[in-house]
Amino acid sequence: MTAATTASPTSTAPTPGQVWTRARGILAVILILVVAGITFAAVRSGTSHGQLDPRSADPKGSRAVAELLTARGVSVTVATTLDEATAATGSDTTLLVAGPNLLTRSQQLRLNEATTASAGRTLLIAPGPGAIARLAPGVRAEAHHPVSALAPSCELPAARRAGTADLGGTRYTAQDPAAVTCYPSAGTPSLVALPTGAGGDTVVLGSPAFLHNERLDQQGNASLALQLLGSRPHLVWYLPSLTDPSATSDDGAPGDGDEEQSEGGARDDSADESGFLDLVPSGWLWGTLQLALAAVLAAVWRARRLGPLVTERLPVAIRASESAEGRSLLYRKANARDRAADALRAAGRTRLAPLAGVPVRDAHTPDVLLPAVSARVTAPDRDLNTLLFGPAPSTDAALVLLADQLDALEREVRTS
Repeated sequence: MTAATTASPTSTAPTPGQVWTRARGILAVILILVVAGITFAAVRSGTSHGQLDPRSADPKGSRAVAELLTARGVSVTVATTLDEATAATGSDTTLLVAGPNLLTRSQQLRLNEATTASAGRTLLIAPGPGAIARLAPGVRAEAHHPVSALAPSCELPAARRAGTADLGGTRYTAQDPAAVTCYPSAGTPSLVALPTGAGGDTVVLGSPAFLHNERLDQQGNASLALQLLGSRPHLVWYLPSLTDPSATSDDGAPGDGDEEQSEGGARDDSADESGFLDLVPSGWLWGTLQLALAAVLAAVWRARRLGPLVTERLPVAIRASESAEGRSLLYRKANARDRAADALRAAGRTRLAPLAGVPVRDAHTPDVLLPAVSARVTAPDRDLNTLLFGPAPSTDAALVLLADQLDALEREVRTS
């Protein structure tokens, strides 16, 4: 029997070849997705600079208006830090802030201080409630409205000459009586021109749609863009960056509750310091989430293929005596006399119950089993309770004696 068992080993664990066969399909899909993502990112990284970027030729970029301004003699400079933007302010400069909601509270206050002191023009693209309160005091942001072709309906010369333009988005109300409000959407203006004390002005725009490449040749968008951005010989196009050193040493949170702007492309973050996840494109985050979901679904699918647990016959028949001997050796090695005694007593009670006329379900109930067994033995005063339900033996010899006594009791009840 031992030789047969040794000669025919059986293992239910999958072999390396089986594991590879099962996993290669999933690994191939994951590899394809990773390669495709890297390739797509590499191709786009060289040609796209982002939304409302004067270097971008994408539909949402603003390269077309930047080139038109350059052709008219206006110098266009891109700034990505607050220091660059504030240093460039002056009476001969127009400062366009593409993402005011990305600025932290202290950055917004510092920018407002610099632009107010200059005699230049400042254009704010779709600032939210918190940003507008600090960058253009006296102006309040209202509910967002879809972008559409709107008439100027105001006396601002640039708006009257441009005529109808694609505006809307975030709308604003101004408390300053000197403010000029244009392009009302559902009765509320989406352009506000606010004069500053130094002779300059601040123009608040509810949407950057008229600056996008895809819309510049529509309506009076090009005329409005050239007049607003080309009123001074220099244009500084400020694109706030999360990596700006001035954003990481701030005591306030960006935006202060500003909501994401559907057309402005800028949003307020909930933390004042940028982390690794802030620098990862949103497409990669969504792709990672999709890969994780696919992995979970694949795991569930593979688990369901295994099916429910089934009982299988052992490859080799083992004698009951060998199994009992092996278990007893394990008990002995673990010095588990209590477990061994419990097993002996439980088996003895199970066999005694039918012989004494007790149902098997009551075999382990002392009040039922003991009277029935006591009626069938020659010495009723024997301590059957200690024998069948007593404590564990303290020595191996006592354990052997317990087994002998249980066998003797069973033989006596059987022959009675």
